[in-house]
Amino acid sequence: MSYSRKDYGSVPRKKYWTPAEAKVKIAAFCAYQERCQQDVRMRLTERGIHGEEAEELIAVMIEEGFLNEERYAQAFARGKFSLKKWGRIKIRQALKFKKISDRCIQTGMREIDPEEYYHVLKGESEKKWNSLEKFDSFQRKMKVQQYLLGRGFEQDLIQGVLSEIEKLK
Repeated sequence: MSYSRKDYGSVPRKKYWTPAEAKVKIAAFCAYQERCQQDVRMRLTERGIHGEEAEELIAVMIEEGFLNEERYAQAFARGKFSLKKWGRIKIRQALKFKKISDRCIQTGMREIDPEEYYHVLKGESEKKWNSLEKFDSFQRKMKVQQYLLGRGFEQDLIQGVLSEIEKLK
């Protein structure tokens, strides 16, 4: 008895798009949430649209208002800060990784209110500090500092918040 590959639950191949189909699908992809050119380029590549054809589709999406990197950077910065509690450094690095221009990154970073930023930093610091009760003060400070650096907060702000916390405890 012979079995075909199909009988063993082979992984289905992704369906490649025609150029006309790609325009509709990419417009829906961009309309669902803010996207950057890099995200769209990757989606098109996955679906068999490459090179000049992909760049033309991206240009059409920009012209029609579906793609706007400045708007994307603003939404990205707002979302990562408010939902994931990322610091400015981590947000900036993530935007650079997505090949967003420095000008757009600066515009996006203006979405973060400095007072709210400090409030979130202080809240995250206190929460982490209180979770490390079994460690002495020096170890706690180092662990909280490492945690906050990993979250993308700036060293000078971390030092200020930690000295405040130490005075209170």
